[in-house]
Amino acid sequence: MGPIRKTKSKKKLLTTTTTTTTGSSSPPLSPPQPSDWWHQFSKRFQGSLKESPDSQTFETMFKMSMKTFEYTCSLVKEEMITKCSSFIDLNGNPLSLHDMVAIVLTRLGSGESLKWVGISLGLNQTTVAQLTKRFVDTLISKGLAHIQWPSTEPEMEDVKCKFEKIWGLPNCCGAIDTTHVLMSLPTVDRSTNYWCDRENNQSMTLQAIMDADLRFLDVFGGCPGRMTDEQIHKSSTFFEKCEKGERLNGLKKVTAEGNEITEYIIGNSSFPLLKWLLTSYRGDDLSNSESRFNEMVLKTHKVANEAFVKLKENWKILKGVLWRPDKHRLPLIILACCILHNILIDMEDEVQETLVFSDCSDLDYRPVFCNANDDQNGVVLRENVADYLSRISTP
Repeated sequence: MGPIRKTKSKKKLLTTTTTTTTGSSSPPLSPPQPSDWWHQFSKRFQGSLKESPDSQTFETMFKMSMKTFEYTCSLVKEEMITKCSSFIDLNGNPLSLHDMVAIVLTRLGSGESLKWVGISLGLNQTTVAQLTKRFVDTLISKGLAHIQWPSTEPEMEDVKCKFEKIWGLPNCCGAIDTTHVLMSLPTVDRSTNYWCDRENNQSMTLQAIMDADLRFLDVFGGCPGRMTDEQIHKSSTFFEKCEKGERLNGLKKVTAEGNEITEYIIGNSSFPLLKWLLTSYRGDDLSNSESRFNEMVLKTHKVANEAFVKLKENWKILKGVLWRPDKHRLPLIILACCILHNILIDMEDEVQETLVFSDCSDLDYRPVFCNANDDQNGVVLRENVADYLSRISTP
C-alpha cells in the first residue's frame, strides 16, 4: 500500500440522535451516564495500569474531556456497534461502544503493546488488535473531514491573519515539515534497508502542513524513512495540486511599494525553494532584510515542531519504536492519530488546554539541506516578503 493521500472533504461535525420506543407499562431505559460508565470501566484495570496515576481520572487517562470522548464515539458508533457487537472480555462480558473506544484510545495513547493493553484491561490481545483496526478504519471514513485544506476565502484569510498577527509573515498559509515514526522490522524482511533513514533508524515519514493553531491542514504519510523531504514533498498530492494551480492560488497581497506577495507556505532548509514554498536564506553574509526574514521564518516554523510534539505526546503509539508493525496498516494508524489531533483542537478541548508540551521536542535529527536549484519565482517572492518585513516594525 502506498502513501496515504488525503482527499478533500467538506468539514462537518457529526452528531447522533437516539430514538427510544416505550410501551404503556414501563418507562424508557436511561442510557448509562458517563461517570457510571467510567467507574465500571476503570474496574478493568490490572497490573501496571491499575497503579498508574494516569488511571485515576478519565481526563488524565485519555487527555481529553468526556465531551470530546462522546463526540469521538458518535463518529464511529454505527460501524463499531454493527461489526464489533460480539466482542467480549476474558470474563465473557460484552463490550459497550464506550468500552471499545476507550480500549483503542488506551492502545493509541499509551503506545504500549497489544499484549500489555490486553493484560491491563482483561482482554485477549487479538480483541485489542481487531478493535483497533475497526476503529482506525471507521474514524478515517467518518472523521476525515477534520483534516482539510481551507476551502473558502474567509477560511484561508483566517489562517493567514493568525500567522501575520502572531509572527508578522504576510499571506502565509501554513508551515510544512516532516517527522519520523520509528519501527523495528524483522531482520529477514528484505525491505528493511528501504526504510532505513539518515539516522540509521527504520522509520516511516509523515509530512504535514499546520496552521497557527497547530491544526493539520494537509497530511501525507507512509513514505519510507530513506526518502528526503524534497522527494516526499514532490511525491505528495499537495505538490501536485500546487503544480496544477489548485492550491495557494488565492488573494495576493500588494505592498505599498507595489510588490505582489502571493500565497505560500514556509519550510526549513530540507525543502526546496518554490514559488509557493519559502525557505530561509543561506550563508553568513546576509543583509539586514534577509536576516530578519530568516528570523521570522524560524519563529513561525516552530508551530510545526509543536504540532508534532503534541501529536506524539497525546498518541504515544507514534512516539516510541513500533515492533514489527504492519507497514500497510501503519499509515492508517498515523492518519487516524492526525484526525484525533485535529478533533481535540476543533472541539476546543479544555483538558488539552491544561497540558504543557513546551519542554518536549520531536526527534532530534541532524539537519539536511536540499540541493535542488531555487525556483526563480520563489526567489522573487522571498525577496518581496523580506523587503516587506524590513519595512514594518517588529511584532
